[in-house]
Amino acid sequence: MKKATKVQNYPSLITDLASLIDQGRKAAVRYVNTALVATYWLIGRRIVEFEQKGKERAEYGEVLLERLSKDLSPRFGKGFSIRNLRNMRSFYLLFPIRQTPSAELSAILQTPSEISETLIRKLPLSWSHYCLLMRLDEPFKREFYEAECIHGNWSVRQLDRQIQSMLYERTALSKKKLSVIAKAHEKPITLKA
Repeated sequence: MKKATKVQNYPSLITDLASLIDQGRKAAVRYVNTALVATYWLIGRRIVEFEQKGKERAEYGEVLLERLSKDLSPRFGKGFSIRNLRNMRSFYLLFPIRQTPSAELSAILQTPSEISETLIRKLPLSWSHYCLLMRLDEPFKREFYEAECIHGNWSVRQLDRQIQSMLYERTALSKKKLSVIAKAHEKPITLKA
């Protein structure tokens, strides 16, 4: 039998490989989440287009959502409840993706269900972030929190904390707007037990 020889710097190799694995897993989770967000936006678009058929308002939205939930839930799970389908529809309406004319033409030529890289880039937050933002009634307030959340790379909890602390209103009332926003982007201090 051969004796196991001690390899120099083996612990640093393990540390390096563990770091690569962690980074890869985090990237995979981010990509899957981003693809889900884009899918939910596209589902919202399809629901709105189906409901409205060129009209300004839909006539039977809730009945459609009930039926979709009944048909999609057994096949795809609890993520297709009436409430979540309503959120997807609202998501599409509240977060429009503005495209250049050439991009619109290109989108028409492609399959409408295709999740493009452009769509993924334009929806950088998680579904939980967007669900929280959709609760805000005012478009400017929603846009403010979305932009600050992206800029500060806030977690859902941090976004909720900033909404609850009325960052938008405090910024609007402040004479030193930039310092209020800068303070919101400071990392919170956590106490260790």
